[in-house]
Amino acid sequence: MKEFDFKPVDTEGEDTLNTIALANHFNSWMYHSIKPFCTGRILEIGSGVGNISEYFINDKASIFLSDIREGYCESLRRKFSASSTFLGIETINLVDVDFDIKFSMYFGSFDTVFALNVVEHIFDDQSAVSNCYKLLKPGGKLIVLVPAYQWLYNDFDKELEHYRRYTRRRLEYLFSAGHFRVSHSRYFNAAGIAGWFVSGKMQHHKVIPAGQIRLYNKLVLLFRLFDKLIFNSFGLSVITVGEKI
Repeated sequence: MKEFDFKPVDTEGEDTLNTIALANHFNSWMYHSIKPFCTGRILEIGSGVGNISEYFINDKASIFLSDIREGYCESLRRKFSASSTFLGIETINLVDVDFDIKFSMYFGSFDTVFALNVVEHIFDDQSAVSNCYKLLKPGGKLIVLVPAYQWLYNDFDKELEHYRRYTRRRLEYLFSAGHFRVSHSRYFNAAGIAGWFVSGKMQHHKVIPAGQIRLYNKLVLLFRLFDKLIFNSFGLSVITVGEKI
């Protein structure tokens, strides 16, 4: 499998993030799904346009933001610099060949590191998880959300440069191999499977249609209930939480 060339400006990714920004109820659901595990000094990997960052900032969480693209970092710096709990922002590449040199000042600095829809973009996902380990304090938590099920891989994934989709078992293995103790693991957003399959697999859309996102956003309360009814036994994404041993 060949690595994608890094694009300093990711038009497709930014379009997708801006579309998802329309889904305030969905973003709130994702935020509240990880919030119980986020404590102390928090680092977000892959902050993008700040769809989830904003919830932490509004809740006065002590959070440090990051992204691989300087353009996103500059935008977020302007957006959040006035917040008293905004700890700063850094351009971080989790698989930089000089990671231990460039980012050693952050080693052991954070109680929580989270990466939502990030790890699937990284060819060497094991190194990404292992480098997150270095950023955490002893006992700190890593939270990762990634797309689920390789059979759902479609034109959306290709356009967004996803290397793979995951199962709970595969993601848990990454954590265990990275010396984390898995404390929580579940699927998320079962109802999203149908839309992802139809739009990306059957209709071959390359960007999530804004109309589809708006409709989905209106039905989020029902979808949250459905996840509870099926005990998060399957979903469009998988969430795993691990503790640094």
